[in-house]
Amino acid sequence: MDANIFEIKRFAVHDGDGIRTTVFFKGCPLKCVWCHNPEGISYAPQLALYLHKCSLCGECVKVCPANAHKISDGKHIFEKEKCTACGKCKDACFFDAITLYGKKMSVDEVENILIEDMEFYENSGGGITLSGGECLMYPEFCRELLQRMKKRGIHTAVDTSGYVKKEAIDTVIDYTDIFLYDIKAIDEEVHRKCTGHSNKTILKNLIYIDTLGKKTEIRIPYVPGYNDGEIKKISLFIKNLKNVTGIRVLPYHNYARSKYESLGMENTLPENVPEKDSVQKVQEYLDKIICK
Repeated sequence: MDANIFEIKRFAVHDGDGIRTTVFFKGCPLKCVWCHNPEGISYAPQLALYLHKCSLCGECVKVCPANAHKISDGKHIFEKEKCTACGKCKDACFFDAITLYGKKMSVDEVENILIEDMEFYENSGGGITLSGGECLMYPEFCRELLQRMKKRGIHTAVDTSGYVKKEAIDTVIDYTDIFLYDIKAIDEEVHRKCTGHSNKTILKNLIYIDTLGKKTEIRIPYVPGYNDGEIKKISLFIKNLKNVTGIRVLPYHNYARSKYESLGMENTLPENVPEKDSVQKVQEYLDKIICK
């Protein structure tokens, strides 16, 4: 059983309690305008070329079996449509100008990496987190990995957009200690503007998880001009849930611009970032919901 993984981040401290290792699965059914992990949207491996790091040495040209790289008139030309994402150019690049996002990995391979940091999990109250992209697009893989972690006594978290089939949640729920659940908007039209899709499935799945008594931490990307008017509606929705352990406001940032360029993707990142004071006020307002 394999899945496309684009990063395994060790010593993560923002993906659940304690020190954690987070597994990022490739592929997402949403297209959020503010996405800061554009390399996680496509399900297929992708080659990224960071031109500002390129020395024009031509080593990639020598090893590329598809002739996707050329050095011409002092420029590095990458013909993306020819690329098969074999990764040979990445291995040949001395200057880290080329990155391959996405590698097919087995459950065994991922497990072996995760258990390397068991001591840190135990000492910090941490564990492992499955994220993405959307990890629940690989429900059977996630179930097997989560089950193995639970057998080892490791705390497990699933970071999800909720835009998945109910059956995917059923597949992993018995081995998930907490869901880190994104809520971007309550108004359906606002959600469509932000992500390209309806939020009906997302809200239904959150209610379903809550009725089963499973803990959730609500995560709210806060993006001025897009969903900043949704905070009160989100708070009213959360008030009806019984198993929310926390609410975390995630302030939007635009640091991912270079990723879009390197991948040859349209940059949809909004210009405006939230003020620190406004984020703090929203967080304080939402914290009161937990203390109801």
